[in-house]
Amino acid sequence: MILNRRQFALGAMALGLAACGRAAPVTRAAPQGLAPDLLPAPNPAYDTWVDAFRQRALAQGIEGSTLNTAFRGAGFLPGVVTRDRNQTEFRRTLEDYLAIAVSDERVEKGRAALARHRRTLDTIEADSGVDAHILTAVWGLESFYGERQGLIPVISATSTLAFEGRRGQYFERELMAALRIVQNGDIPARQMTGSWAGAMGHTQFMPTVYQEYAVDFTGDGRRDIWSEDPSDALAGTANYLRRAGWTRGLRWGQEVSGTASGRVIQPQEGGPRFEVTDNFRVIRRYNPSDAYAIGVGHLADRIAGGGPLRGPFPPDANGMTRADRIRMQERLTALGFDTQGSDGVIGRNTEAAIRAFESSRGLPQTGAVSPALRQALGV
Repeated sequence: MILNRRQFALGAMALGLAACGRAAPVTRAAPQGLAPDLLPAPNPAYDTWVDAFRQRALAQGIEGSTLNTAFRGAGFLPGVVTRDRNQTEFRRTLEDYLAIAVSDERVEKGRAALARHRRTLDTIEADSGVDAHILTAVWGLESFYGERQGLIPVISATSTLAFEGRRGQYFERELMAALRIVQNGDIPARQMTGSWAGAMGHTQFMPTVYQEYAVDFTGDGRRDIWSEDPSDALAGTANYLRRAGWTRGLRWGQEVSGTASGRVIQPQEGGPRFEVTDNFRVIRRYNPSDAYAIGVGHLADRIAGGGPLRGPFPPDANGMTRADRIRMQERLTALGFDTQGSDGVIGRNTEAAIRAFESSRGLPQTGAVSPALRQALGV
């Protein structure tokens, strides 16, 4: 999630845009693997907006044939608007964030990904100065090493958000950039997919950032950040970090327990402290969050063979440590109320399991940790 790259960090009557005049509706197959609210829905106001946008795009050098192709099958996605308007203000603690970002699974997959692409990553590191472990960690956090790049058509997502208007100018710029990517031949519009906000590929570039920083590492004439081969995406990410001021050979930072000689931060009160460097600041340019930058740095260290953080985190508002929360999840699951894993993070799956447990006991269904719940589960 780069501030100017992801600032939140993202019709069934589709428009087959004719060479001139109004668009005509076309029939198309629904994308596979998407929630129903992320499929195009009829919206005459959106159709009218696209007609007007077409003229602005033509005036900025987008060819009519590009518009015809890009909007063939595109449409208004109601679920994108819902997600944009309902972004939670809740922020996880650093402990919870790292439990997800630097999970054992993500570390193991990261080591395997690094080994699989070692030659490419070493070449990129030699050229750019950006550490191969850092690049692997960014890849891991952004798309789980390419497994979760997003399935939402970027033209539909960005046009929906441009039409919706809350950040209309921003998303119209992203839509225009996406059209230029199609026009340049980097990827067909139907294959350009990403997150609900339009972030794309292995390392989740917004279209404008793709235009500025993507590179053709493989030399095939295309800057392909979506393919099974992550080389172009990793090289583009290194290019971004290098141009943001990455210093070759400088660590991102480290956990400290005593006095330190540089800048020290403590994102969670009572938790571990970190001495950070200018490269930490560069990682924050990719995503303006201390937790994200620590997640990238710590995941990179773990991929390189380092161990877990040494410093403890304080108990949560319920007086529970992570070990307590893991025991609670394990006991709920053992009783038949599956929490879908035991990581110590109280998320939607655990809340659903708690509600099911409460219902089975004839209790109000709160989905929340309470003294009564802890007593009933013995944690």
